[in-house]
Amino acid sequence: MAELLSKPCTLFAGTRMMASGPLVDVALAARALEGASTEPAIIFEDATGQVIDVDLRGSSAEIVSRLVAREQEAASGSKAAVPAQGRGRPKLGVVSREVTLLPRHWEWLSAQPGGASQALRRLVDEARQADRGESRRRAAQEASYRFMSAVAGDFPGYEEALRALFAGHEGQFMDLTSRWPEDVRAYAHRLAFGQPDPS
Repeated sequence: MAELLSKPCTLFAGTRMMASGPLVDVALAARALEGASTEPAIIFEDATGQVIDVDLRGSSAEIVSRLVAREQEAASGSKAAVPAQGRGRPKLGVVSREVTLLPRHWEWLSAQPGGASQALRRLVDEARQADRGESRRRAAQEASYRFMSAVAGDFPGYEEALRALFAGHEGQFMDLTSRWPEDVRAYAHRLAFGQPDPS
């Protein structure tokens, strides 16, 4: 049940990073910040760069209680989609979903050794191996883009920095963001390229 509560997040107040860590800790830091800062507190999910909306009303216990309830709702919704175990061989983590293909695709799949399911699994595994981290790199770029569009849209060199981000030009990205507030620059870089090299 602790998946949502432990989700890595970062709290910004304006252009200043105020906290980073599990969502529950960051949410409580945002609550403590209310009234102490004139800037709005925004919580970003580190994996996606998306803003996480947390109800900060009430006591710390009430905030945590609402986060736990949200986690339980999400868990019960995903369990409802999984059918109960029936007779026969165990599922071994196999999830049945609908796939829409043209007749020629079904013909080709049914002619493969092991049938359609085995052929599809093999094709997916081959595509994953051929990916060589490209999907992960795109996801990191998208996360940085979401954060930058929420915080840095008016900063100098914003559009050029986006072009460098999606081209994968880390050095150029750092040059173009050099006049940005340090916390914004560092977090955008961390999302896109990982932790900066200390050298």
